[in-house]
Amino acid sequence: MDPNSRRRGTAPFLLGSAGLHAGAALALLTMPRNWLGVAAVLLADHLAVVGAGLWPRSRLLGPNLSRLPAPAARRGEVALSFDDGPDSVVTPPVLELLDRHRARATFFCIGRRVDERRELAAEIARRGHLVENHSYSHPGAFACYMAGGLRRQIRRAQEAIELATGRRPRLFRAPAGLRNFLLEGELRKAGLLLASWNRRGFDTICREPEKVARRLLTNLAAGDIVLLHDGSAARDARGTPVVLEVLPRLLDELAARGLRAVPLEAGVRQVSGHAA
Repeated sequence: MDPNSRRRGTAPFLLGSAGLHAGAALALLTMPRNWLGVAAVLLADHLAVVGAGLWPRSRLLGPNLSRLPAPAARRGEVALSFDDGPDSVVTPPVLELLDRHRARATFFCIGRRVDERRELAAEIARRGHLVENHSYSHPGAFACYMAGGLRRQIRRAQEAIELATGRRPRLFRAPAGLRNFLLEGELRKAGLLLASWNRRGFDTICREPEKVARRLLTNLAAGDIVLLHDGSAARDARGTPVVLEVLPRLLDELAARGLRAVPLEAGVRQVSGHAA
């Protein structure tokens, strides 16, 4: 476990929510006639907690790396991240494109797919990229899991990735970016930091490379964390994975703008030391 993870306490927002519940219990004991007002306050609180979990960049439920730290931005760095792989068709050409541009990236891999393509996961790491945790099976109901289910998804993916690459992940990205208030406690136990993004092209659902590229490149700036997918990639009208059409243009634009693609290591150091 990352020793820095021990510095992370419960998020103030959740502490406030717990205090609100304690106050509500006291109010019901001393003023039971006000139960309707108490219920309304608790409902509003629950909706706020749920809403925080549905916002991928939210830090209300705990630390969340959604941009690179200021020193990395000053160096002109941008973090490229790829989700849902490894994929035997898409990941190898993504790696070739990154090599051609001397770019390094972070791959948030699904543990089950790592088990199925262990050598490919190892190749990602051998080429100098980070392989990080994106749950074991990417369940659609991940945000509804209780602590035990979250723990199993996290730990099985940790084990699969470490077995394939020889390195234990330090970052976790929730499936679809959705989570609940229990996740941070499980990440803290596993020595993991939640990572999201601040720029995405919707390349799993949009079949038009031009639109995806435009979303990514408009106002792209140093410090951005870009979300792409080497797994679950949409195909264009010719059947080509959209990410393979978009990535060369993105890498060329980074070079033209004097920006450099890097893994998320700097962000891990920043937030683990606890500048969330």
